[in-house]
Amino acid sequence: MKPFKNILLFADPNTDITASFKQALSLAKHNHARLTVLDVVSQLPREFKDIIIKGKLNELEKLVKTARKKGVRVSTKVLIGKPFLEIIREVLRNHHDLVIKSTEGKTAARQLLFGSTDLHLMRKCPCPVWVIKSSKRQLNTRILAAVDPDPSNPEAKELNTLIMDLAVSLATQEHSELHIVHAWKIYVKETYLHFPGSLRPEDIARMAREERDLHANRLSNLLSNYALETIDHHVHLLKGDASYVISQLAHKKRVQLLIMGTVARTGIPGFLIGNTAEEVLRKVNCSVLSVKPKGFVTPVKRDK
Repeated sequence: MKPFKNILLFADPNTDITASFKQALSLAKHNHARLTVLDVVSQLPREFKDIIIKGKLNELEKLVKTARKKGVRVSTKVLIGKPFLEIIREVLRNHHDLVIKSTEGKTAARQLLFGSTDLHLMRKCPCPVWVIKSSKRQLNTRILAAVDPDPSNPEAKELNTLIMDLAVSLATQEHSELHIVHAWKIYVKETYLHFPGSLRPEDIARMAREERDLHANRLSNLLSNYALETIDHHVHLLKGDASYVISQLAHKKRVQLLIMGTVARTGIPGFLIGNTAEEVLRKVNCSVLSVKPKGFVTPVKRDK
């Protein structure tokens, strides 16, 4: 995997950025990457604009002071507008290869860990988006990579490769326990559903074994490209709906970071995040690193 070289951290003043700043700093230092720390403010009255932006820049400069002392190349920037739009425009203008931000968090009014800006970025940002849950831990001791290998789908193949590259790289860098999950289920033809007696229990059992073997081979072929013997890793081939399987496993294994793809057709601007990913994001309670297929086109224009 090509290491991240141009990282963008959104320092949202409405969230606790301690964990996200530490992660961005660690990645930038490890990869010898550039780091840009960004804040976005809403539209301002002209008479207060310069004063407020100067104040925000001063706050960011205090934040990155220690980073510069550690040799990290870091710059600060304040933009005006809607956060997710300005973040994506900044990615497009300056070719950032990773966006990091803190989760918006649960509130009395909203029980989801991921808020509106988080979801907009996961849907529309062209580069990987790492949304980090506030935590006292800096390292991700348990990482879960969700893959769906399908050799007949080149787009899915590229996405799975990216997910595994990221997962193996981060697990190696942070000495993490790596879990790899692939969910499968048996699809019975609609004809059989109208004639329940047409399939015997042993037929269904045989079909299930064949389907599981098919998915096991696909998963094995994907994982054969990685030197997993050097990592503390666990492979989970689980039967059931992907959204349920992934979220339950993340909870059971007390995962700190989930790496998954968002289903988006290449060439179609802003094609919505897949149903599976939407359901997973509603259920998990950990940081998420989301990636999109190569060639994804964002609906956001580079300039206003």
